Amino acid sequence: MPKEIPFIDLKAQYKRLESPIRKRIDAVLAHGQYVMGPEVYELEERLADYVGVKYCIAVSSGTDALLIAMMALGVGIGDEVITTPFTFIATAEMIALLGAKPVFVDIDIRTYNIDPTKIEAAITEKTKAIIPVSLYGQCADFDAINTIAKKYSLPVIEDGAQSFGAMYKGRKSCGLSTIGSTSFFPSKPLGCYGEGGALFTNDDGLARSMREIRNHGQDKRYNHHRIGINGRFDTIQAAILLAKLEQFDWEVGERNVIGRRYSDLLMENNMNVVAPYIEPYNQSVYAQYIIQTDNRDDLESKLNSSGIPTAVHYPVPLNKQPVFMDLGASNVAPISKKLSRCVMSLPMSAYLSRKDQEYIVEKLYLAQGGKPI
Repeated sequence: MPKEIPFIDLKAQYKRLESPIRKRIDAVLAHGQYVMGPEVYELEERLADYVGVKYCIAVSSGTDALLIAMMALGVGIGDEVITTPFTFIATAEMIALLGAKPVFVDIDIRTYNIDPTKIEAAITEKTKAIIPVSLYGQCADFDAINTIAKKYSLPVIEDGAQSFGAMYKGRKSCGLSTIGSTSFFPSKPLGCYGEGGALFTNDDGLARSMREIRNHGQDKRYNHHRIGINGRFDTIQAAILLAKLEQFDWEVGERNVIGRRYSDLLMENNMNVVAPYIEPYNQSVYAQYIIQTDNRDDLESKLNSSGIPTAVHYPVPLNKQPVFMDLGASNVAPISKKLSRCVMSLPMSAYLSRKDQEYIVEKLYLAQGGKPI
């Protein structure tokens, strides 16, 4: 039987953190405030301090975080929002849900993030906002993006669902633009045990609006002066995140060690794959470890048969998804199209042992026709 390597090892993480997690959950069970309890507000303070912004608003999911951010900015019917087609559908889905049009701008071929040099050409009088995605754990080039946004008086929302904990020129992801947004889905670098997300800003008015929107648009009980949603945060999930925060810096460090080791091992063995490119001013959190290969299906099959799970993030760019075909944008992103056919994710977590990592690379080498190492 081949050994089984988890794609993301949440069991090992829980084993390490079982005592503080249980202690935090027990405290919630004791006070019984299961939605928006004291742990939620404690978490917001801790996260705002971590990111380096004035305000954090914890919400029900990363998807709802994007929705709330755009609602606070007044995005609505007939507006356009510029974003990348090379990401999970939630980014563009929330734009469309508000009646706005996602305008897709192609990506940088090295980083997989939106190409700032192509943004300005996509701006029209209908453009309401720009949503770059910090994909795979590496921040987009926010100085370049913010410069363009400032020129046209446009807000920028960072979709940092995969990059919480990453650094851009010495600054934390989610603190780089008008609003930062992230997800705490279990597989994320900082994940809870259900759904969760958060928003970050230095703007007093936006913080107030986003707090109201997450709670049915009310500024006080039963006084609703705007349309909102039920975006409130679960207290038990906040408790879990508070426990995980205690060692999050260690996990970010381990992810970087493991990500660099992957790249070193691939280079040492002259693998016929492309390893991730990390900008010199960035520190990635390696939400995924992505390689490029021309024979993805074959490699996936061989690795899977050796007990090594793989994934594809993402096989179909959003501009080619059936739901967006009526936008007439199916040919606007040739680089996204090209990369969607060759990217493949290898197992990645702070708990991936050196031995298992070497096993993965050896099997990848053999799958490409190499001799046993």
